[in-house]
Amino acid sequence: MRTLADCLGSKIRVLIVDGAVLTRRLIFGEFASDPGIEVVGSAPNATIALAKIARLAPDVITLDPDLPDIGALDMLRAIRTAHPLIPVVLFSASSESLAGLRNSARALGAADTIAAPIRAGAGEVAHCIREELIPRIKSLRSRPADRPQHVEIVVIGISTGGPSALPILLSALPADFPVPLLIVQHMPAVFTRLLAERLASKASIGISEAIAGDVLRAGHAWLAPGEHHMVVARTAAGARLELNQDPPVNSCRPSADILFNSVAGVFGSAALAVVMTGMGCDGLSGCEAIRAAGGQVIIQDRESSVVWGMPGHVARAGLASAILPLDALGAEIVRRVQARRPALHAS
Repeated sequence: MRTLADCLGSKIRVLIVDGAVLTRRLIFGEFASDPGIEVVGSAPNATIALAKIARLAPDVITLDPDLPDIGALDMLRAIRTAHPLIPVVLFSASSESLAGLRNSARALGAADTIAAPIRAGAGEVAHCIREELIPRIKSLRSRPADRPQHVEIVVIGISTGGPSALPILLSALPADFPVPLLIVQHMPAVFTRLLAERLASKASIGISEAIAGDVLRAGHAWLAPGEHHMVVARTAAGARLELNQDPPVNSCRPSADILFNSVAGVFGSAALAVVMTGMGCDGLSGCEAIRAAGGQVIIQDRESSVVWGMPGHVARAGLASAILPLDALGAEIVRRVQARRPALHAS
């Protein structure tokens, strides 16, 4: 599988700052086993860490909230003052260490705060590093290639938990949403039509079940009908939808991979993919295609997902440029489409 580090052509250079020697060794071991990460150094306290940051210029810093010589917030301030562009992720081997710090740390510029379960053993801490810390670091490293750019279309892949999550996301979009939106929800025929009707009653934008030949337009969302793949094609009149009953992909029809790959081919760097709660890995290869074309990918976080299968696979592949809770996804989509092309057209 091609990772983001492969796409970027370089490893992610990380500095580990942690006061506990055992935790430093655990983090180092997990990072060293990932081909996309290079540990450039480690530090047991703030004094050594600040000197190494200046000398090594890491891409990302992991920071223990319980350093022996300085508080986490003071350390964040020091890093932000001297190195304002380096992302910092607070990581604790005990979630109690981060209690009460999350909001303040975010306000001071921390990219994220991640903690292993309370009273976690070494195996659980290592699992947390692999499944949460490493994907988050890879998403941060993707930011240089994720500068504000034109977005002409938004595509969403979602499965288990979707009927409850979609109304929350779609209700955050304004009536004058400036691009079309396409949704693959894993669901049988008939149920997708009923879901589209229910979503339309709760959202400000128009929403309908897709019909073959529909021409894409701004401010409207189309839901792939059950038992049909949905793809986008170029026409003289603009981009339009096509439906087919080709074999299932990832045991899914409709499949997010089918839609995402077609959108990558038509819209290229102007595509924004969103992968939300769901079981399995549908959407992973489609996200790879969108990122390879220069587009953007954001995903729902583990905590707000019913099942962190689909977004988890994208995160572990290092393809996500943002990992956000459900209630923040809508606002982030709106923010990213502001830098769009002035007129809808396939590219």
